[in-house]
Amino acid sequence: MIKRKGIREFLTEEDGMGTVEVILIIVVLIGLVIIFKSQLTALVNTIFEKINSQANSI
Repeated sequence: MIKRKGIREFLTEEDGMGTVEVILIIVVLIGLVIIFKSQLTALVNTIFEKINSQANSI
């Protein structure tokens, strides 16, 4: 009985961000990653190449 009351309160609680907002943010971020995948991959590769080249000079 106590568990049901706790679950009901949790589901009806409206504090903070809602689940829908969090899901929408995640969907938008995934969409941006899919759209700019090649640019992001090139950027990360360039950054790691610079790190490796500068680490070798130390």
